[in-house]
Amino acid sequence: MSHISDVIIKQLTVHKDIPDREDDNLEPGFLMEVLRDDDDLLTRFGQTTFTVAYKDTIKAFHWHKKQDDLWFIASGKAVIVLHDLREDSDTFGETQVIQAGADDYKLILIPIGVAHGYKVVSEEPVLLFYHTTENYSLDFPDEERIPWDDSEIGFDWESV
Repeated sequence: MSHISDVIIKQLTVHKDIPDREDDNLEPGFLMEVLRDDDDLLTRFGQTTFTVAYKDTIKAFHWHKKQDDLWFIASGKAVIVLHDLREDSDTFGETQVIQAGADDYKLILIPIGVAHGYKVVSEEPVLLFYHTTENYSLDFPDEERIPWDDSEIGFDWESV
């Protein structure tokens, strides 16, 4: 699978948290910076949304005419599938597959015109935060749907 132009993947760094008290039995946890204003990933801030999905759930496909998405999987593991629908793109018609989630944290910029979806591949649920460059409008949603098993995209979800 190829890399779609204008898709940016920011590999995130996990920093061990320092506990407030010493206790040999405590796992202190960790901290990571997900999105910073100096990353230059958001052309503008619209909103942040949080969703939960369970093992073997497939949420695919949709794409946007006006907004970029920035996806961050905070828990669980997912296979993310992107498909370039932009006719003027160097990677028009290409598909990119990205694995993300626990122990493989990343922030993924999905540009306007790139269809996207994911499948939960872990036992634990996927906790997905996504930041968008536009607010969601119930009356005029910027969301174009494509069936998960679309023959033109032709992605084999059973293979993941």
